[in-house]
Amino acid sequence: MNKVILWTRQDIRSLNDLENNGVIRITRKHLEEKFDVISDHIIYLYKWFVNEAEKKAPKPEEVEFPIWCSISEEYMLRPTLNEIVYVLEVDKSEIIYFDGMKWDYVLNHHYVPKNDKDAEEYAKDMEMKGFKNSYSFIDEKIAHFYPEERKRVIDSWTRVFDIDKWDIFRIQANIWEIRTEMIKDILRV
Repeated sequence: MNKVILWTRQDIRSLNDLENNGVIRITRKHLEEKFDVISDHIIYLYKWFVNEAEKKAPKPEEVEFPIWCSISEEYMLRPTLNEIVYVLEVDKSEIIYFDGMKWDYVLNHHYVPKNDKDAEEYAKDMEMKGFKNSYSFIDEKIAHFYPEERKRVIDSWTRVFDIDKWDIFRIQANIWEIRTEMIKDILRV
């Protein structure tokens, strides 16, 4: 079977996009509205994600940002008063799988280790170099002082796409857009 069921919770206003355009896409405006004061931080990281994700599944030209999806009904975000859940049937070739736990490292500007041994070696290396943490390398105010360390951290982020263990709690999916024909159901409160 080349189709997969995914679940994604979206603002109820997305129904207007669907009705008017036949497609739902995430824009910068959506992210600014959703993430408010931390939107610049999130958008910076989402742009990194987009650059890497489009190597895995081609991004339509009109798309700005991906749509986050759950691979499990059990762990999906539930509908709320202002948000609905789309139940989607998506072609496997359009899905970008990633490890949500590793994504948390990216959100916090941390090094994403290959494994436990790599994490230990990285921590020892940071301690040996006198660094208290790894996330300060990404901060634009001081990043220029540590270009090699900054690159090392950012380069490690591609490991979010490395699926070490298929775990429905950890693994998430991204798609570029929701088209009408993908929608199998809409869940509401």
